[in-house]
Amino acid sequence: MPIALPSSPFVRRLAPLALAWGLAAGTQVMANPAPGASAQVAWQAAAADADIERAFAQGKAEKKPVLVYWGAKWCPPCNQLKATLFNRQDFIERSRSFVAVSIDGDLPGAQKLGARFKVRGYPTMILFNTDGAEITRLPGEADAPAVMNVLQMGLSGGRPVKTVLAEARAGKPVSPNEWRMLAFYSWDTDEAQLVPEAERAGLLATLAASCPATEAETATRLRLKSLAESNEMQGVKPDAALRAQLLKLLADPAASRAQMDVLVNAAPDIAKAVAPTAGPDRQAVVRALDGALVRLAGDATLSRADRMSALIGRVELARLDQPKDALAPKLPQPLLREVKDAAAQADREIVDGYERQAVITAAGYMLGQAGLWKDSDALLKASLAKSHSPYYLMSQLAGNAKKQGRKAEALDWYQKAYESSEGPATRLQWGSSYVTSLVELAPQDEARIEKAVAALIREADGQQAAFYERSARSMQKVGDQLATWSAKGQHRAVVERLRAQLSPVCAKLPAGDSQRAACDGVLKKVA
Repeated sequence: MPIALPSSPFVRRLAPLALAWGLAAGTQVMANPAPGASAQVAWQAAAADADIERAFAQGKAEKKPVLVYWGAKWCPPCNQLKATLFNRQDFIERSRSFVAVSIDGDLPGAQKLGARFKVRGYPTMILFNTDGAEITRLPGEADAPAVMNVLQMGLSGGRPVKTVLAEARAGKPVSPNEWRMLAFYSWDTDEAQLVPEAERAGLLATLAASCPATEAETATRLRLKSLAESNEMQGVKPDAALRAQLLKLLADPAASRAQMDVLVNAAPDIAKAVAPTAGPDRQAVVRALDGALVRLAGDATLSRADRMSALIGRVELARLDQPKDALAPKLPQPLLREVKDAAAQADREIVDGYERQAVITAAGYMLGQAGLWKDSDALLKASLAKSHSPYYLMSQLAGNAKKQGRKAEALDWYQKAYESSEGPATRLQWGSSYVTSLVELAPQDEARIEKAVAALIREADGQQAAFYERSARSMQKVGDQLATWSAKGQHRAVVERLRAQLSPVCAKLPAGDSQRAACDGVLKKVA
C-alpha cells in the first residue's frame, strides 16, 4: 500500500483488509456523515486541548468514562469501523454510558492532540475512566461483537490496562476479564505505552504461558498474537509442540472462529513463526491455515468484510514461498477465479460510502497481490469518481505503476494524489509521499523536486500544527529524502534555496514550542 502505516501485522493489513462488498457500477455513492456529525451517537468533535478538557469534565460530572476515537476521512479501516461498529444499535445504546469524542486527524489542532494522547495510527480508540486515566485501547481489527465485549469490560469499572499488565507480570491475581482485556488490547496502536515494539512478541508469549489453565481461549489468543508479532522469531521458539497446538486449533471450527481476526489478518506471519523454513512442516501449517480461512470465508455469521479478509489471507499464504516482489505469482486457478469474482461482486453490490472506501482499496490491493494488475488498475480507476477520498485510490494506482516499472505514470499519479488530497495533515503526508517518489524515481529532475518541496513548505507555513505528530514526521521524511538526494552536496543550490524558504517559517514558531525544534530539524541533516 502506498501510505505508510504502523508495522504491526494487524494494523499494516487493516488498510487493505478493512473490507466489505462493492457497489453497482456507475452509481454515485455519497459518504455517510463523519462520527462527529452522527445523529445517533453524540460524538463531540475535538481539535484543541480545551475540547478535551471539556469532555473529561463532563465525564467526571456525569460519572461517565470517555471514549476517544482518532481517525481520518480517507483511512480504510476507519471507514470500516463507521460501517460495522459505530452504526450498530448496541453501540449506539452503549454510547449513552460514556462521553464519545471524535478527533479527525485533519482538524487544525488535531496533531497536537495526537502528541498528547500518543496516538499515530488511524484508527485508534482509547477508553479513559472518569479520572482521565487510560483504561484500554480497543482492538479495531476484531469483529464488532468482540469490540463490544471489550468495551463493556472497560465500562464495568475495569482497572487501567497498565496496572493489570504490571500485576500479571508480577504473578499477582488477575481476574478472567482482565486477562481478556490484555488479550484484546490493541497492541498495534500501543505506541510503546506498555512495552517497546521490539519486546512485544516476547511479552505476549510470556502472558500466554502465565494465563490460567481455566482461560484456555484467552491464552490461545495471546499465543497467536505473539506468533503474529514474531518478526525474525523474536519472542517465540518454534517447535513441534507449538505446531501441534496450532494445527489442533485450526482443525476446530469453533476454536478458529473465536480467533478469526488474528487468523485472517496474520496467517502468513503465523505460518513463518511456527515453521520458519520451507519444507514439510511449513506445507502442513499452510494447508491447515488455508483450510481454516476457506471455512471462515464461507462463514455466514461473519461480516462480509471479514470473509473477504480471509480470501486475501489465502492469497498471501499462496505467495509465502515465492519472491516477495513477484509481479506474477503462481497461484492456483480456482483461487484466482475466487479473487476476480469477489472483486467484481464488491464493485457491483456495495451501497454504503464508508464500506466502499474500505472495500475498493482492499480489493485493488488483493488483485495486485494475485498478479491481476490490469484488473486492479481498472477497478481503482473506475472507482475514483465514486470515492469520497479518491486521492487514496490514486496513491494505490501510483504504487501499482511503480511496482511494474512505469515510473512516469507512477509519478503522475503520486502528483495527482497530492494535489487532490484534503486536510492539512493529509496534504503534508501525501506531499511527503510525492517527494519520496520523486527522489527515488526521478532524482535527476531537480526542478520538479524543488517545486514539490517548496509547495510543501508553503503548506506547512499556512498551518498551525504542521510540526506536531504525523505532520512533523511527514516533514521530517522530506528532510531525510533530501539528505539522501544531496548526500554529497550535489544539489547544494536547491537545498540552500529551500533552507532559505523554511527558515522564516520556523522563526515564526515560539521558541519553547516543540514545533520549533521539529521545524529546525527538518533540513538539519541535509548537506
